[in-house]
Amino acid sequence: MANAHVKRERTCIGCGKQSGKGELMRVVRMPDGGVAFDQTGRAAGRGAYLCSKECLATAVKGNKLQRALKVAIGHDDVERISAQLSAAFAGEETR
Repeated sequence: MANAHVKRERTCIGCGKQSGKGELMRVVRMPDGGVAFDQTGRAAGRGAYLCSKECLATAVKGNKLQRALKVAIGHDDVERISAQLSAAFAGEETR
């Protein structure tokens, strides 16, 4: 039997859509406890995936992001991450 490499799908915590890692954006809880947008998808720490800025709003409103990252997230963090996600999605649309 050959070694078949199976690509794992990630799930958006906002809407539940399943996609490959490259199609979703990752938010990470860093080792120091801070929360940030992970543009590379490889930052160390616990991560959660989102497919859109709207899903970020849904995840924050339903406390899904806080549960997924196991950390309290302040309003300033949400605003910063939202701006970073918007810039990343705008960059994808121009490709």
